[in-house]
Amino acid sequence: MMLQVLACGVVVFPGLFFTLRKVLPSIFKQWTDADVVLVSERLVSSIHAVMATTVGIIVVSSCRGNVIADRHWLATHFVIWYGVPYMTYDIFAMYLSHYHRFRVKGHKDYKNHSLRTVNSFVRKEFLLVLHHIALLTILLPVTLFFRKDQGDYFIGCLFLTELSTPFVSLGKILIQLGMQECWLHKVNGGMVLLSFFICRIALFPYMYWMYGSHYGIPLYSVPFHMPFSANLGNFCILAPQVYWFVLLCRKGYRLYKRQQDAKNQISPVSSPEPISDIAKAD
Repeated sequence: MMLQVLACGVVVFPGLFFTLRKVLPSIFKQWTDADVVLVSERLVSSIHAVMATTVGIIVVSSCRGNVIADRHWLATHFVIWYGVPYMTYDIFAMYLSHYHRFRVKGHKDYKNHSLRTVNSFVRKEFLLVLHHIALLTILLPVTLFFRKDQGDYFIGCLFLTELSTPFVSLGKILIQLGMQECWLHKVNGGMVLLSFFICRIALFPYMYWMYGSHYGIPLYSVPFHMPFSANLGNFCILAPQVYWFVLLCRKGYRLYKRQQDAKNQISPVSSPEPISDIAKAD
């Protein structure tokens, strides 16, 4: 029991975060508190994403014989032991990143933590906070109470949405290391778009198609065959993903246009903004 508690996300994710906050300043002495908190948050997010993606692959591969009835214990236990603790921790980590970013800039309201700084964080990061809360209030009850021991395959698919998160995190870390001009950052920007589209948008029609294949019904009829609560839950998860993907595409297009204009004018190219800098992969 003690080993389970120590391995639980309640200990693992905050422990990793605060350890990185202590270690990184000794390695990158020129970094501000905001830099350290941002990179620490991104590294922990990547670790969780790798864990979730690995669990997703295990569950999906184990339950593909019967996507409704096949079971795998990780589908439920990972949500309890790691999913819920991580989402709760990540809200706190995002707040700290927001707080230190504005404190370093010298905003007078950010000399100390207060209700005003919390309110500012919620307003500026409203969609991300709402996304985390929705997962806690929708995915958790569905996983634990309303599935009737069915659909582990689809829970595994939802874990796979985290595949894009390491690429988003890598983009931000490369910026901190001053490597935004290198080929790795450009390739990573493409991987952000590709992985985000496949794992956070195209995945949902795929799940509906797999559900329809199991029952022998066409894709367009699947939403009418599924419970309203399932459709609503999928919509609540998918909607912000579509919004973020549109922002990514627009950002990428503006970046491309800026670079092309700079080349046409035969002038030095200014440091481009990272297309992965506007999206958080949760």
